[in-house]
Amino acid sequence: MLDARARHLLKTLIERYIVEGQPVGSRTLSKDSELELSPATIRNVMADLEDAGFVSSPHASAGRVPTPRAYRLFVDTMLTAQPLPDDAQIELHVRAQLQPGEPAQLTSAAARVLSDLSQFVGIILTPRRSHAFRQIEFMRLSEKRILLVIVTPEGDVQNRIMATQKAYSPAQLTEASNYINAHYAGLSFDAARSRLREELNALRDDMTQLMQAAIAASTDAANASEAVLISGARNLLEIADLSSDMRRLRQLFDVFDQKTNLLQLLDVSSHAQGMQIFIGGASERIPIEQMSAVTSPYQAGGKIVGTLGVIGPTRMAYQRVIQIVDITAKLLSNALSQNEL
Repeated sequence: MLDARARHLLKTLIERYIVEGQPVGSRTLSKDSELELSPATIRNVMADLEDAGFVSSPHASAGRVPTPRAYRLFVDTMLTAQPLPDDAQIELHVRAQLQPGEPAQLTSAAARVLSDLSQFVGIILTPRRSHAFRQIEFMRLSEKRILLVIVTPEGDVQNRIMATQKAYSPAQLTEASNYINAHYAGLSFDAARSRLREELNALRDDMTQLMQAAIAASTDAANASEAVLISGARNLLEIADLSSDMRRLRQLFDVFDQKTNLLQLLDVSSHAQGMQIFIGGASERIPIEQMSAVTSPYQAGGKIVGTLGVIGPTRMAYQRVIQIVDITAKLLSNALSQNEL
C-alpha cells in the first residue's frame, strides 16, 4: 500500500503525463504537487514507486512515466465523480446525433458520436436481435431473385436477397407473405420451420419451397445479427503514443479487423454492473499494453441489449472519456426505449 504522500505524487505525475505526454521529472513534481518537498526527497519517492511497478524511466536521465499498474490504481481510487464543465455540451452533442430512428441507425450514430467526442475509437456491440419475426415481405427483383424483408419484434428491418429455382409472380409472393404473417408471425424461426414441416402436405408445393427458403434465410440473418460497430479507427494514426511504433499500430488494427477480442470485451461488459475500464498490461481483455477501453452497457425497455465504449491509448483523459461513455449510454438507452413505444 502507498502512503498519502506517494499517492499524491503519483496522481500528480499521471495527470501531468496525460496532458503533456512527456516523462515527468522531480523538479516538475516538486512544483506541481504543492508539497513542500525537495527534488531529492521526490526522487526517493519516485525510486520507491518504480520498485513497486507504478512508474518507469524511459531513459536514464529522463523523468518517469506511469505504468499500466499506475493507471489501474488511478482510475480505481483517484478519479473524482464530479460533473465536468463540458458535460452539458457533451449531452447536447449526443442528443443532436441520436435522433429517433431504427435501432441500427441509432447504434451507428452512437458509435460515431463516441469517436467524434473522444477523438479515439468508438465501439458498440449491437443489440441482440430476437430469433423471431413480426412480419415478412417478398419483393420480386428479377425472374429468380427475390428481396426478403424481415421485420423483427424490436422493429428492426433486415434484408436478404434470395435466389430461387423457379420464377414467382408478384401475386404469388404476396400470397406467400400473407400466409407466413398470418400463421407464423411472432414465432422463432426454428418454431416456424417445425410447424411448416408439419403442414407441408396441406400447402401447394411451389409455395412451400418459397417459404422454406425464406425461413432459412431469416435464420441466417438472426444468427449473424450480433455485430461490433467500429468508428474512428483512423484517429489512432494521430496519436503519437501509438503511431510512432508501426508494429504496435499493426497489432491494433488487427484487433479491429478480427473483432474476436472486441466481442469478448464487450460481452463481458454487458454482464457487468455499470462502467468498466480495461487497461492494457493490467487486463487480459486488452491485448496491447498501450491501449485502454472504457465501456458501459446500454438498455432498451429496461433490459441490457448491448455495450458501447471508447478504445484509445492508456494516456487518455479518463474522467472526460468516462463522462462521454456514460452520457452516450444513457441517451442511447432512452432513444431505443422510446423506439419500442
